[in-house]
Amino acid sequence: MRVGAFVLAAQYPGQGQGEALHRAVRTTELAEESGLDSVWLAEHHFVPYGVCPSAVTLAGVLLGRTRHIRVGTAVSVLPNVHPVALGEQAALLHLVSGGRFTLGVGRGGPWVDLEVFGTGLRAYEEDFPESLALLLRWLREPRVGAAGERFRFREVPVVPRPDELIEPGTGPETVMACTSPRSVRLAAEHGLPMLLGMHCGDEEKAEMVALWRTHARAAGRTADEIAGAAHVSAGVAQIADGRAEATETLVKAMPGWLRQGLGAHVTVDGRIRAMRDPVEYTELLCGLHPVGPPRLAADRLAATADRTGITRFALLVEGSGDLATTEENVRRLGADVLPQLA
Repeated sequence: MRVGAFVLAAQYPGQGQGEALHRAVRTTELAEESGLDSVWLAEHHFVPYGVCPSAVTLAGVLLGRTRHIRVGTAVSVLPNVHPVALGEQAALLHLVSGGRFTLGVGRGGPWVDLEVFGTGLRAYEEDFPESLALLLRWLREPRVGAAGERFRFREVPVVPRPDELIEPGTGPETVMACTSPRSVRLAAEHGLPMLLGMHCGDEEKAEMVALWRTHARAAGRTADEIAGAAHVSAGVAQIADGRAEATETLVKAMPGWLRQGLGAHVTVDGRIRAMRDPVEYTELLCGLHPVGPPRLAADRLAATADRTGITRFALLVEGSGDLATTEENVRRLGADVLPQLA
């Protein structure tokens, strides 16, 4: 079982952006001290839901401040950037960290980001498969050119080569956020492990893993590749002496953040996006994930692993919105929960 922290750098009502970023850095430092496997960094633009606009930049900072823990993006939004630029950054972090970087990529949403960065709605609605294929070629081949509908350029050398200095023929670990059958199929065809969202329960995640395996077999992936795919389950963790106490901590804090953060999203084309009720959503998350005493938390993680086959977790630990409470939560996750999963 590999348990990591999911860090959004969430800006709660009444907090400054610097406070949210400081909590993200401190969470990572404590995650390493507490024996967690990894830290996963979210990326958002123009909203207080998360104030980190570049997960790869923050990953570089945190890789430099740590020595052992794996740091990943969850996710780098591919439609907002050129795949080669992201590939170069990923290769650099992979090499200078000694292989501790994981590149998580995703499609994002139809947000105003697409207008601001000039990539346009088509980058979100149509061009993601082409962008992903180009990114993966950059991470796996010594020279790359492009002759697609969106990207066209002469062949150039890949510098730095992500397979240098580490195991030959390998680049940074890459995972893909999946929220639909279409994205599951695309990930499977490329042999990419999935990152599955915290809004999904075990049954839905098990169905997505089964669908991934079906598409992976159809794409010619080997039995070893399929069996060894290290999918990641995102969730929420709040450790306390009792379940009611842990739930109360999240229900008091998270709805205000969700209401402010999710409500700030603006679509690029004016389409209406329905928002979940923040209180109901918080209560749903408390019911799905390890929220409660250590034994309950360990049992819930073990149950998810048993039902889905997923043994890697990215758990939101800053649900209280408070630095001291977050620090205690991370410490207890490491000291009280991890030993029960060994």
